[in-house]
Amino acid sequence: QVLLVESGGGLVQAGGSLRLSCTASGGTFSSYDMGWFRQAPGKEREFVATRRGGDTTYYADSVKGRFTVSRDNAKNTAYLQMNSLKHEDTAVYYCAAGVGIWAIRRFSDYAYWGQGTQVTVSS
Repeated sequence: QVLLVESGGGLVQAGGSLRLSCTASGGTFSSYDMGWFRQAPGKEREFVATRRGGDTTYYADSVKGRFTVSRDNAKNTAYLQMNSLKHEDTAVYYCAAGVGIWAIRRFSDYAYWGQGTQVTVSS
């Protein structure tokens, strides 16, 4: 069993930055593909970014060039650095983990989920 705990959400003005953290306990962190998804009110959960255990990264087109996903295996922690935030980035952000994920943009492929952290971008 893997427990994921997120932190770092909050309120920020448009154009600002936030860094989300996701700390894992249980399992072998370095083997997990670590993903980030978000869900805005009234919308479906959508893929944001993933960094595989082998360090390959994937991004949604909407965040490419603004967000960076990283990980520190020594700290069992994944990060999502969000720059140039826009009002439309407002959502609850979730980190997720799985091993050998086939469809990294499909949330149902991830076995473990954090509780979510709210990010609000004021315009």
